[in-house]
Amino acid sequence: MASNTATMGHLPTGCGICTTIPDILYLPELIFGGLVWILVACTYVVPANPQAWVMTVSLFCFIMTFVWVIVFACGTHYNKASWAAADFVYHFIATVFYLSASVMLAYVTLAFGSIGWSQIYKLDIAAVVFSFVATLLYFIHTILSAFRWRSF
Repeated sequence: MASNTATMGHLPTGCGICTTIPDILYLPELIFGGLVWILVACTYVVPANPQAWVMTVSLFCFIMTFVWVIVFACGTHYNKASWAAADFVYHFIATVFYLSASVMLAYVTLAFGSIGWSQIYKLDIAAVVFSFVATLLYFIHTILSAFRWRSF
């Protein structure tokens, strides 16, 4: 089995995305992003604007990460440096979007927290925690993708 760090100069294909860094982070990104999406969808979307932004970001990142996994698994990137750059750019954008959505969701949750410990409030707290975890995962993936892009 090859070392995870020795393969930073090329893009993996097939099952290699499950064993190389930073691509091993795709699955946790999908899991935590999906949890944010589901938890926010389970609550009352009040106020609509911040909650709608959180839903938009989590759904966009979930779909794009899934598409990115398919592209990498099928090997349609042909190990080109432009795909490594695109990987870095996508994860940077996802990090910025998720950070803004996480901050908005935390603010709305704190603003409506004085109502009490209702089921909706508990779901919102869980969504905030998972949203910040997803932000951290995308941030780590961004940094590692930048290292991989620079090693091409």
